Amino acid sequence: MGNSLALRLQAYTRLSKDDLAAIERISSRGLREVGARRDLVREGDPPRFVNLILDGWACRYKMLPDGRRQIVGLFIPGDLCDMNIYILKEMDHNIGAITNLRVAEVGRDDFERLMIEYPRITQALFWDELVTVAIQREWTLNLGQRTAYERIAHLLCEMFLRLRTVRLTDGDRCPFPLTQVDIADASGLTAVHVNRTLQELRRDGLIELQSKTLTIPSLRALKAAAMFNDNYLHLDHEGAHLDAND
Repeated sequence: MGNSLALRLQAYTRLSKDDLAAIERISSRGLREVGARRDLVREGDPPRFVNLILDGWACRYKMLPDGRRQIVGLFIPGDLCDMNIYILKEMDHNIGAITNLRVAEVGRDDFERLMIEYPRITQALFWDELVTVAIQREWTLNLGQRTAYERIAHLLCEMFLRLRTVRLTDGDRCPFPLTQVDIADASGLTAVHVNRTLQELRRDGLIELQSKTLTIPSLRALKAAAMFNDNYLHLDHEGAHLDAND
């Protein structure tokens, strides 16, 4: 399957064998297992590591005092949880495991050395940060303007394409471990509304969702239903088209 971080970064720029070896090294240090539905990082914690998701899904979320939760981001293999986290004195949000997680905790010195010694990796990481911000803008647009049907269709398109980038899709299928409550918390809807909307998407032949597996018979049709334009994911740069063997 390849190193997920390397696959993700190669969507933005071409990486050499030395670059790929450096990514492999930081991906194999400070390994940590986190159980499903447990917090990886909590609001108020002092940031100690850059967390790299190696396996599993996680989410960035905020909580209100009465227990209401808003998911503001999703993490899949190859994602870094806050590249510049050392700037903060304490975390201002939570990162929670959706599934069982395997994480590499990258220390500050190791991460800074990586960025100094490998400029192509640094360039790719900057692209990745810009895409993270672009995703956040798109989620804001979802909450402010898209209908429930469009919001959920858009989320499904986005996650499918992100998973395909790190080779975690199988034809028109991909893992999809989010519960209806997770989708509700990410889309600003109730779980009942999410259930009804997923049924509509199924009836329209746009998705199949069973046993934590999502099937999209026609990605083009689902994109049209969501008014989805994938330009914000910036997946058409040189790394997407070139072999990184030299």
